[in-house]
Amino acid sequence: MVSIKVFDPVSVPRSVLEELQQLRAQVERLRQENERLRQENERLRQQTDEPLGQENERLRQEIERLQRELDDARAHLDQAQRQAKRQAAPFSKGPPKTQPKRPGRKAGPAHGRHGHRLPPNPAAVDEVLEAPLPDACPQCGGPVRETNIATQFQTEIPRRPRIRQFHVHVGCCSDCGRRVQGRHPLQTSDALGAAAAPIGPDAQAAVVVLNKTFGLSHSKVAAVFHALFGIPLTRGASTQIVLRAADRLGPAYQEVQQEVKSSPDLTPDETGWRVAGRPAWLHAWVVECATADAIDRHRKVDRLERRIGRDWSATMVHDGFASYDRFQAAIHQQCLGHVLRRVRDLEAEATRGAVHYPRKLIALFTAAIHLHNRYKTGAVSAEQLRQARPQFDQRLRDLAWPAREVPAYETLSAHLRKHFDEWFTFLSHPEIEPTNGAGERAIRPAVVNRKVWGGNRTWVGGDAQEVLMSVLETCRRSGRPGLEFVSQTLRAFANPRLPRPILLTPRKQTS
Repeated sequence: MVSIKVFDPVSVPRSVLEELQQLRAQVERLRQENERLRQENERLRQQTDEPLGQENERLRQEIERLQRELDDARAHLDQAQRQAKRQAAPFSKGPPKTQPKRPGRKAGPAHGRHGHRLPPNPAAVDEVLEAPLPDACPQCGGPVRETNIATQFQTEIPRRPRIRQFHVHVGCCSDCGRRVQGRHPLQTSDALGAAAAPIGPDAQAAVVVLNKTFGLSHSKVAAVFHALFGIPLTRGASTQIVLRAADRLGPAYQEVQQEVKSSPDLTPDETGWRVAGRPAWLHAWVVECATADAIDRHRKVDRLERRIGRDWSATMVHDGFASYDRFQAAIHQQCLGHVLRRVRDLEAEATRGAVHYPRKLIALFTAAIHLHNRYKTGAVSAEQLRQARPQFDQRLRDLAWPAREVPAYETLSAHLRKHFDEWFTFLSHPEIEPTNGAGERAIRPAVVNRKVWGGNRTWVGGDAQEVLMSVLETCRRSGRPGLEFVSQTLRAFANPRLPRPILLTPRKQTS
């Protein structure tokens, strides 16, 4: 029997796994039928020396038909295996529909609202140009009389770079004789001589955003700068800009980590990463208005423990990874999305009466999620949620405690019993979510970028990666432009005339 080896951190879509299970079952059924017919044919041959005539021919044709079906099933299985291993490509959605829906806007109430670009503020207009009438009518050549003047606005990108020249005044101290030079608020460096022509703070911030947010490689970043703005930039220069920006955004990264430690709710998650061609792990710690990323050699949550401490006592929403169990003082919420996927996989393989157990679990967990969704819409109060929890706990106890004959069911029941008090925490604390979707959403952009350029080539680049991703994602969650914050930080570095911008307002500590 052919088997698939899925190497972490590749995640195989559930649809591919279901198709593989169906194909395996079909191959096994055809093999058994083929063997049965072969044995029947052999038995008939041993019973008589005379030609079997039409019956023998029928069996031969039946064997050939089953052999063709077996070959087709194996071909489909090989194709599904290749798709499971080719995770960098878009997931296949199967053959196109025979009667697809008409593209474009829907008719009737679902048509939607037509959008248009709003005119800019008149104070923001940089230049006013005239579009005069022609001397004669383009159709008949007659004279044209002006009746009114309409207004049109156009927003264009700057194609010519703005080049600044700074006259840096240099002197020395009359007392100690130390060299002193001036610094303009728009400068990002005190370098002179051969290094006296850097690009500006906005351009450097754009390099960081293009690489870490939009996933462009350093060579593509250089190509964008040359094609759009006419600014020459090498891959090495792009790399140095990113590393330098990460170093100067270190204090902002410390702000993010402090916010994670002091937040009342935390949603961690992790995914596979690569550094210097070797496996690593990207950890994401999501709180209300910040996201901290950390790249580590191991999946276990030692970095998180060093950050928040093992005695951290707030609420943590996470998947079933056992390493989070070390935070015994925390209030845990196990992700219902993960356990539901696990139960649905068991349901897909079950037959006859074995489907009852997974279906009852699915109904239990989905009912709890729907109740929480009704709370978010205002249909159910927080007190009603709290009152409903004992009923859900009792239903889970009735399902999880009896011993199960099916080994997979007993393994799942043991997992449910081990974390019995952690499945419906969101009913007692309605402010938290029943799944760790926030962590998965925060980690998804990094996963997309990883598919483009594969991770980091060095651990120095990995350290810069975690700082920049954390700052830019926190800017997005807190509602401020990441490019502007990076630009302001680059200007303020080593400039006593400019204060360092603060990324997050410090959280008040409660006694």
